[in-house]
Amino acid sequence: MRMRCSLAVRVSLTRLLSLSWIAVTQMVRTLLSLDHSRRKEEPKLIAEKLKSTRSGIMPTGYRPIVLIADDLDENRAFYSDLLEDDGYQVLTAEDGFQALELIRTYPIDLALVDVMMPKLSGLAVCSQIKADPATCLIPVVLITGCGAQDRVDGIERGADDFLTKPINRRELLARVRSLMRIKRLTDDLERAETVLFSLARSIEAKDVYTKEHCDHLSEYAVALGTRLGLPDEQVVALRRGGIVHDIGKVAVPEHILLKPGPLTAEERRIMEQHPLVGEEICSPLKSFGAVLPIIRYHHEKLDGSGYPDGLVGDEIPLTARIMATVDVYDALTTDRPYRSAMPRDSAFIEMWREVDLGWWDGSLVEEFERLINS
Repeated sequence: MRMRCSLAVRVSLTRLLSLSWIAVTQMVRTLLSLDHSRRKEEPKLIAEKLKSTRSGIMPTGYRPIVLIADDLDENRAFYSDLLEDDGYQVLTAEDGFQALELIRTYPIDLALVDVMMPKLSGLAVCSQIKADPATCLIPVVLITGCGAQDRVDGIERGADDFLTKPINRRELLARVRSLMRIKRLTDDLERAETVLFSLARSIEAKDVYTKEHCDHLSEYAVALGTRLGLPDEQVVALRRGGIVHDIGKVAVPEHILLKPGPLTAEERRIMEQHPLVGEEICSPLKSFGAVLPIIRYHHEKLDGSGYPDGLVGDEIPLTARIMATVDVYDALTTDRPYRSAMPRDSAFIEMWREVDLGWWDGSLVEEFERLINS
């Protein structure tokens, strides 16, 4: 039977979130400002964007940044004039290596890249942009004069759109505006994810004994999921789930969350609602669809004695069983108020004892033990 959050917990959640989102947003801004201080001095217009949009706020009058990569001066001048007149900031590159350096240095919103360039072709530039997790969401428009084959090659390398020479002014602006609208939506999702991760880490930071627990789980779960050959979507869900699996603890009072001794029956009832609260917090993000089962079910046990739903065996999604496996291992191998960290071998002995009790998936424990020992 699916449990529902109690009214008291919902009220508590609403109050806490109204405070937490403000606090976490400020945390994100602070962290980003520290990152910016390490960057080399940049032009005023670029610095304005770094200071504002990276903190999640789009200032009035903000102008998106377009990178133009073309080896011909006249082409760069033509594209620059056209885009600047339409309200964009423009950075230019004469070859592929310069383009990649600018992409890695500045917060580019969109890249116009000529296919035929010296040193590094536009196709190679597109491949590298799309292969880097830090830049893969930047829309890339390839400019070509060769037609169908360049388009096929560009699609294979992840290009988002194409322009064919000679360039039509209206078509260029229409394609740039369309991709910018999509980019703004993508940026909004990224900022929401950043705030969720920061909120999860702020909860973790309250307890000295769970320091880096989220990062450990994320790394372990991704490694195990990859070893098992899971699809990319599920591996990404494990990475995210490792960070936010306990985000619902934002609704658990600190005197329960940090209690060094055993919980009372009422305190345990409140604690056991955190997977439901976490699912509710993350459910508005459509990109977190595959993460929600991990959040809700990572405390279930194969024999049905877990929570919140008492699922049995294969009713528990595989990704949630993976998270439960790595969660138990990390808990056993780190210090807790009631015991010291176990050595690796002792931790697996305990995990196998609990497999025999019917709690954990023995096939996953076996694969994880091989992974840890490899």
